[in-house]
Amino acid sequence: MTVDARATAVTVRFVGSGDSFGSGGRFQTCIVVDGPRTRFAIDFGASSLIALAQQGIDPNSIDAVVLTHLHGDHCAGVPFLLIDAMLASKRSRPLTIAGPRDLPRRMADIREALFPGSHVMTPGFGLQWIELEPGRAHEILDLVVTARPARHTPETNPTAVRVEVAGKVIAYTGDTEWTDDVAQVARGADLFIAECYFYEKPVKWHLNYPEITAHAEEVGAKRLILTHMSREMLAHAGRVPEECARDGLVVVL
Repeated sequence: MTVDARATAVTVRFVGSGDSFGSGGRFQTCIVVDGPRTRFAIDFGASSLIALAQQGIDPNSIDAVVLTHLHGDHCAGVPFLLIDAMLASKRSRPLTIAGPRDLPRRMADIREALFPGSHVMTPGFGLQWIELEPGRAHEILDLVVTARPARHTPETNPTAVRVEVAGKVIAYTGDTEWTDDVAQVARGADLFIAECYFYEKPVKWHLNYPEITAHAEEVGAKRLILTHMSREMLAHAGRVPEECARDGLVVVL
């Protein structure tokens, strides 16, 4: 019997929904998605291994990681994932890590800074690095991943990402101001995940609540969830009509 991927549920878990600073006691960004054949994470902040362990998720069960940009609260868990895979959990299944321009070199530098001397270690499993060329659809396992430029700290090579899996589309802003590229990523998505750093205060290189709500209708996403909230936004989260992420929230598409 053939399974129709278009009819297969996709599950999204906000393993970490916090900002850089642990506001509200939340873990840093890590969104784990289960499709019919692939489990992947969108971003993998420094606290992600701890968050996975707390929620009973084996890191070796993750087939791929898609990174939006190279700030530590979105990518610094990757060295911990790799060191754990090589030394502690003895990973054997392949792992794909995709992300912005200059990804392999920059992640090697981050790993060496966190684990000096680790450059001599060689994985005993297949490890593939993919640099996502903005605007081009990349086939990664059974996913189609498209990154577009974001407006954030330039040194992080920032992107917003759109992932197609099993006939569903998940869009995530990463950290960014609103741009036409972000709108393209979000347009018509089954799930649009938007960082909502502040409720009222405009902040350079980030989104706030009025900006997101002003554009939500035009992109026509079927579902919107706000995440990456500061203390100021968290104080208002219970009073806004939009869904707000929390650590451990599970969404079925």
